[in-house]
Order: sequence, then structure tokens, then C-alpha cells
Amino acid sequence: MQNLQEYHILQQPIESFIISAEEVAHVQPDNSLEHALLVLVKSGYTAIPVLDTAFKLRGLISKAQILDSIIGIEKIEPDRLHNTTVTEVMSTTFACVKKNSPFEKALSFSINNPFICVEDEKGAFLGIITRSKLLAYLNGYLHDQKKRS
Repeated sequence: MQNLQEYHILQQPIESFIISAEEVAHVQPDNSLEHALLVLVKSGYTAIPVLDTAFKLRGLISKAQILDSIIGIEKIEPDRLHNTTVTEVMSTTFACVKKNSPFEKALSFSINNPFICVEDEKGAFLGIITRSKLLAYLNGYLHDQKKRS
């Protein structure tokens, strides 16, 4: 099999892999953890973006973070769901690329992240790229190359 660099796959723009922001479940920083948990459960995702009212990405919130925040020393404290905001629990470190980033950068981030957030040049949230979408494309590409050789 020939070198992947020869086919420029690693430099391909990622725009075609983006799932648009309108299709991505998200919450706002001031939402309660109860609301965030409902969105997570209904959507079936384990983590979702946290966007402010200007649609700027502020963090990620996950089921695990929410559950960790309501587990007390001796019991689960579900009242914390009502009294705690997403901002208090969310992660502010996450994988993020610009819409003109190359495939290679998104693929690299996908090693440790189930999805990568995408922003425009001004920092507005455009959507996400899922690891499964990147791997499906790469798998198809490699099969095509194998057939050609």
C-alpha cells in the first residue's frame, strides 16, 4: 500500500465531516444539572457541548460529571441536580478545531475524544465531528486504495 501522504488525505479539509450546530444537542451554562441530564438521556449521548447565548462554546458536560457531582459521602443527593448549574460542573478543556483544519488534526484529536467541536474563525460554534464519521471515511478510503493497488 502506498503512503497516505501521497493521496493528500491528511490535508483534506474537515468541512464535509461537520454535523451542524442545529443538529447537535447542547445546553447553556446557566441550565441546571437536572436539565442537562434530561438532554443527555433523551439524546442518548454521554457528553454534549455547553454553548452561551451568543452560541460560543464554553465547555462540555457529561453524564459522568453530573453523577459525580450528586454522589455524597454516604448517599446520592439528587437535590443537587436542581441547585447546581452546568457551569459549576462542566469541563472547560476539550478537543476543538477550526472549520478549515485538516483531516489529520481532527483524526489526531479523535484518538482520545468521541467527538471534536468545530468553531469558525471568530469562535462561533459550528458543530461537531464524530470519531465514527472520521473512521468510517478513513476505512472507506483505505479500502478504495487497496482495490486500486
